[in-house]
Amino acid sequence: MCGITAFLAVGQPPQTRSREQIEQEIHNSLDIVKHRGPDASGKWINSGNRVGLGHVRLSIVDLSPEGNQPFEDTENEVYAVVNGELYDHERYREELAAEYNFRGHSDCEIVLALYKHYGLDFLSHLRGEFALVLWDAKREVFVATRDRYGIKSLYYTVVGDRLLVATEMKQFLAYGWEPEWDVRSVYESGWVFDERTIFRDVKKIQPGHYLISRNYGEFRTDKYWDMHYPDKFTKEVRTEEEMIEGVRQRLLDAVRVRLRADVPVGIYLSGGIDSSAIAGMVVHLVKEGAKLGDSSSKDLSRIQCFTVQFDKGSGFDESDVAERTAEFLGVKFNPVHVPEGKLAERFENAVWYSEAFMADINGAGKLAMAEVAHNAGFKVVITGEGSDEHFAGYSYFQNESLLEDDLTWTPPDYDPTKREEAIRNAGTNHIQGVKWVVPQTLPSTMRTLNNTRVAGLLTRAVPLYYAPWLQDEFGASDGQTVLTESFDGEVRHAMAQSWHPLHTAEYLWTKTAFPNSLLRYLGDNIDMAYQVESRPAFLDHNLTEFANSLPPSLKMKYNYGSGTFTEKYILREAVRPFVTEEIYKRKKQPYMAPMRYAVDGPVHRKLKELITKENIEALGFVDWERTEPLVEKGIVGGDPLAFRAAIAAAQCVVVSQRFGVKKATQNDCK
Repeated sequence: MCGITAFLAVGQPPQTRSREQIEQEIHNSLDIVKHRGPDASGKWINSGNRVGLGHVRLSIVDLSPEGNQPFEDTENEVYAVVNGELYDHERYREELAAEYNFRGHSDCEIVLALYKHYGLDFLSHLRGEFALVLWDAKREVFVATRDRYGIKSLYYTVVGDRLLVATEMKQFLAYGWEPEWDVRSVYESGWVFDERTIFRDVKKIQPGHYLISRNYGEFRTDKYWDMHYPDKFTKEVRTEEEMIEGVRQRLLDAVRVRLRADVPVGIYLSGGIDSSAIAGMVVHLVKEGAKLGDSSSKDLSRIQCFTVQFDKGSGFDESDVAERTAEFLGVKFNPVHVPEGKLAERFENAVWYSEAFMADINGAGKLAMAEVAHNAGFKVVITGEGSDEHFAGYSYFQNESLLEDDLTWTPPDYDPTKREEAIRNAGTNHIQGVKWVVPQTLPSTMRTLNNTRVAGLLTRAVPLYYAPWLQDEFGASDGQTVLTESFDGEVRHAMAQSWHPLHTAEYLWTKTAFPNSLLRYLGDNIDMAYQVESRPAFLDHNLTEFANSLPPSLKMKYNYGSGTFTEKYILREAVRPFVTEEIYKRKKQPYMAPMRYAVDGPVHRKLKELITKENIEALGFVDWERTEPLVEKGIVGGDPLAFRAAIAAAQCVVVSQRFGVKKATQNDCK
């Protein structure tokens, strides 16, 4: 719901900046992300000019000036800037009212009260999507942290004698940061796997982690939360009905708390079961008397859903299915037609706002939908992201689900004689027809990953044709090993010894591409470009911790009689009362923009505009000779792999030009 910026002067730096200079830097940093918070702006700098906090606000809960930030306690000891939404704040207000004097009614103000009550353990009491920076002036403790799933972004770097923290990397430009490519990170996909980004010396605070510095000293990062799965040898004792009801009640509660706002709340609706279930539960709760945002009306036609509508003949449009769901629920349906021209027009902005690559133009469609929701007067939408990650919704999880028998839960129709047939029926690892050859990796890495394949797919998600000098400098890239070694020893041991392969695959995806690509390119960064806060109800830790405890065979269910898979089986059963029969039975169709476009059409022209010899060579790390034919192969020849590679190269060009990144050379890597 906001944008934040902060700095900490580390060590004993000389005072070379005036207060006026510092204030201007904070102002400029906030101005870069003013699209995130047009309703208010504030800053705080300590008396020694060694700590600064800045905030731009999108008012959602407590619209009064008392909700403006930075927050400070009445003793002038603790200060904070918070981006996001924190649920259960009413309960904490009641519990802590006797010891903390709340200034207003903002959900984010509970950060100060919880910190003063629990100390650093306040992090475990935060529920929601958030990123924040807190300064304890009395103890000289600086803390920056991020939510459990990385819904909200938070980056840091060091420029001169100052640690800088911000919502978006582009904000560092205001402090004199000069961006350079982290070529090794791009080459081995480290920016997808670990704390690195695409820029040298700029890092992200990992989901479920915090950064801390004491007494202006060196900082470190540590973990406050992680996902866990049951031992694969321990028998499940709950009944299937109990587990279905457990999912249903936790999801209902996750949706219920996300209805709360002092502004209108809408829904992003696709043709899939995830967003349809969210819409159905919203209707159910409103019928029961729940308040939807600032409205207490039970008139269901006032509930508004927004759906991306691609051209009907593209093969990627789900708007007809979504419209039938809206009619079934009795809510207002808002199709957002996104023809090829709109995708081309928004392509560069989608890269600029998201600061991420995904080798497709899906972000441009999402950007168009956020614009329509904003123009309709909505500051909040509830979304369906996170379901596939926790309930096994992707086709490439089929293979992982059958690598080992599920010893925790034996399906009623289990037939060991059909095991080989089941493995043959498992999905080919692909995205909408794009089949990849999983690269070779070290045998030791495959043993740690328990032979799961998701890591291999993640290394091919952003295909680029690299300049020859990268292999000379770094050797052959083994991204799967890089990914595996980004996890701590406890996680690696669990993957190798304790977790079912399906759970290993879920962990790999949820910790890497999900927060670093998908949630950036299709999530908060894109929605906030038009002042829309997206609330993914499936990413509620009360729900996901329960989902992670479920038997693998109840997530990805194989029917031994028909030889078919039912992805997200237990979720389908849990949400069946809230969706149509069509949605209940429908196979997953991921949200994707079309991959075929007209010759000399808007997308073709946009790619030719960006992918030129001059632009590619200005990157320094991409090979022009192999990149040059990609646009024609992808558009004219209809080669989906070439199309994705062309998009990836074009996205690099956009970043290079918008950020002003200098050309990478081999000497930079010495």
